[in-house]
Amino acid sequence: MNFIIDALSWGCLLLGSFLGISGAIGIFSFKEFYSRVQAASVTDTLCVFFIMLGLILQSGFNLVSVKLIIAVGLLWLTGPLATHALVRSAYLTGLKPKLSITRKESAKRGKS
Repeated sequence: MNFIIDALSWGCLLLGSFLGISGAIGIFSFKEFYSRVQAASVTDTLCVFFIMLGLILQSGFNLVSVKLIIAVGLLWLTGPLATHALVRSAYLTGLKPKLSITRKESAKRGKS
């Protein structure tokens, strides 16, 4: 039984680490601010979940796991909220999203 719990725990820890690294790669690979923020936000939320789940499985059900569950709840509330505030402030200060196609191209596609 311990082997199964350890295997699940390490699987969750590795998956969370992979998501964190992929979010960091997304920050550097995307060119637009909004794409970068979206890549970081989505992977951050899932990364926290899987890493904390792996830690909870490692610790067993005790006070430490209760604290980890509370930390997950707080991070799930504050992460998307902080991302929303960041994106909203960027938009309100004049940073407009870049469209992948121009209006002329869109008009040409609509006429076809």
